[in-house]
Formats: sequence, C-alpha cells, structure tokens
Amino acid sequence: MSDKHQGKGKCLCGAVKIFVSTVNKNIGGCHCQICRRWGGGPLLVVECGSDVSFEGQENITVFGSSQWLERGFCNQCGTHLFCRLKETSEYFIPVGIFEQPKDFIFDHQIFIDEKPAYYDFANETNNMTGEEFFAQVRP
Repeated sequence: MSDKHQGKGKCLCGAVKIFVSTVNKNIGGCHCQICRRWGGGPLLVVECGSDVSFEGQENITVFGSSQWLERGFCNQCGTHLFCRLKETSEYFIPVGIFEQPKDFIFDHQIFIDEKPAYYDFANETNNMTGEEFFAQVRP
C-alpha cells in the first residue's frame, strides 16, 4: 500500500479548489500558539509537498504569520487552506479540506511543548517539541 494519495478538495463555499499530486496519509497535529490562535485549537494537517495547484486563486489571501511560514485562507468564506514553508514552498493542508480517504492515520504532533493542559488526544503518536521540529525542517 502506498503512503501517498492524489488529493483534491475545496473550501467551505467552493470558491477555491485544491489539487495535490501527493497527499501523505499521515496526519500531524500542531499545538503552537499561532495555529491555536488561527483555528481555535490544534491544527490537523497532512504534508503535501510543493506540487499543489488551485482553482479560484483570486479568492486566496496569504498571510505571513511568522518568519518561516505563511498561511492561506479563502477570502470569501474564511476556510483555512494551507500553511506553506516560505523557504521550500512545502504545503501543509488541513485534513478536513480533502475528500476523506479511509486510511488517514493521526501519527505525529509538533510543538507538543506548547500544548495546553486542557486537552489531550488518545492516539499514541510521535511527539516533537518546537525545537525538534525546527531541527527537522530547517537546513
């Protein structure tokens, strides 16, 4: 069985459609304060590489949320569309945007050191601190 899928999805109103060459089946949760502020809780995403295209690009607003990451959202309905690493253009797309394959696996969490005490996930996952995550994604 392949670790990757082709993917397509759309925002809540349908003004933006996303097409992805490869969607990793492994879901990651981010607990950093910026993700929690952006969505009201942890952000659940899948890694999609840099081969991502959009229909309705005029409906996408991009916000530079940090020195290393920018976030895109639909400027019609507000749906969170992606987080993109500025240096590599690698996309992390919220899992809920995709037409759901049944074999997604929640397997890792990042910024576990910033996770508040008021929630926990039951899944056993690989957990990384912010420092460990940066060591992995920064050259």
